[in-house]
Amino acid sequence: MAHKTKARAGKVIAAATNPGSVRPSSRTAPVSRKSKAALRKKAVLPKKGRASFDPKTFLARVGDGRSLAKYHKSQIVFSQGEVGDAVFYIQKGKVKVTVVSEQGKEAVVAILGTDEFFGEGCLAGQVQRMSTVTAMTDASIVRLEKAAIVRVIHEEPAFSEMFIAHLLGRTIRVEADLVDQLFNSSEKRLARMLLLLANFGKETKPEPIIAKISQETLAEMIGTTRSRVSFFMNKFRKLGFIEYNGGIENGIEVHSSLLNVVLHEQPQIKN
Repeated sequence: MAHKTKARAGKVIAAATNPGSVRPSSRTAPVSRKSKAALRKKAVLPKKGRASFDPKTFLARVGDGRSLAKYHKSQIVFSQGEVGDAVFYIQKGKVKVTVVSEQGKEAVVAILGTDEFFGEGCLAGQVQRMSTVTAMTDASIVRLEKAAIVRVIHEEPAFSEMFIAHLLGRTIRVEADLVDQLFNSSEKRLARMLLLLANFGKETKPEPIIAKISQETLAEMIGTTRSRVSFFMNKFRKLGFIEYNGGIENGIEVHSSLLNVVLHEQPQIKN
């Protein structure tokens, strides 16, 4: 009996000085099958992640470097020479982008509409605005501070994808405009511009009726005179390609048949 008591005391002392040296008792209650299944189920439970990011919802909300402003027709969003510290996103409406030379000559370099960005040059180190942006219609425009848009580009792949798609689309458009200016006649340039303004060739549904636009603006966009624009507009109307009552400032209805002017004798660029 004394021997057993001495052995038991030795085990207690060993457990106190070195817990890892004591082997677990073989009398431990076995884990049931239900308990094992519950443990396995708990181990493979997926972690709850945050809600998916929607760029359109993000751009529709004010806050965290984002603000929404309403612009009336002919109101300037920003002017050439101003400090470039933000990117803009058009929720609704149209704007025109113009550049004025040192000699005072003005040219319209782009017309932008819903779901398009502008002012992104500030992200590439453009300290001053290289152009003036003016509302062509009543417009709702979101202003994103430079730091805010840089942050969301880095943190949200969905927004990055949307923004890159916009940049690529703009690059393709600029290249097409350059080819158009170099190789096509003013008649074809005007026809192409009318189709672009009516959204023909885009994923969105065409808008056959173009908002009010002056012949002077069209002339600045395609690099010709107002009299040439007037001549070709009358020609297009007689051929049934477009329709308008009174002056074109009241709106122009563009038909898909106008594509015939653009597609006829397209310039061939040799590799």
